[in-house]
Amino acid sequence: MTDPLIINPKNPTAAIIWLHGLGADGHDFEPIVARLGFEHIKFILPHAPEMPVTRNNGYVMPAWYDLYGSTGLAKEDEAGIRQTQAYIDSLIQQEIDNGIPSERIAIAGFSQGGAIALQTALRYKSQLAGVLALSTYLPLNASLAAELSQNNQHTPIFMAHGTVDDVIPLALAQQSHDILKSQALTVDFHAYPMAHSLCEAEINDIQQFLKRILAS
Repeated sequence: MTDPLIINPKNPTAAIIWLHGLGADGHDFEPIVARLGFEHIKFILPHAPEMPVTRNNGYVMPAWYDLYGSTGLAKEDEAGIRQTQAYIDSLIQQEIDNGIPSERIAIAGFSQGGAIALQTALRYKSQLAGVLALSTYLPLNASLAAELSQNNQHTPIFMAHGTVDDVIPLALAQQSHDILKSQALTVDFHAYPMAHSLCEAEINDIQQFLKRILAS
């Protein structure tokens, strides 16, 4: 893994690890971070390693794990998902070692990055501040009940999805939401009239969510 992009590294009181989607890199959400305007929050924007993606005919691109078929419907790259989970765990630990308590650290992600955000946060041993799961789904959902961290049972989760998303269907996101709710997790689900992207109303809602969970 190459070193993540770091924004606001001086004297932060909170941190967010924000994961990009398939085929992008850590710079993808740099403009969004700038628009949010949180000077007290350190943003860590990692870059996924390049790998052949089976669903894309083996084309090499930045990816957090391999994809074999329709997202969430075919077999999953469990080894790849868990390997990336361990990497995000290590980034969380780095921030804790730097003096930011785990309950002041949130994990965010878009699409494939959002799947990793959910995978990691729900299994993390210590309490986290919250999760942003954007245009995504819940991976390895069959193992969630057995692996769910009790310390993150009440960690707030912000889920957002486009009503005309043609990459990850809205129905799959809603199914993921239902699975999370079945485990008594705290989830706010937001649907926006957009495709596989972000929109202005969503960015405003993200800003309000972050103000609530990571106030200065």
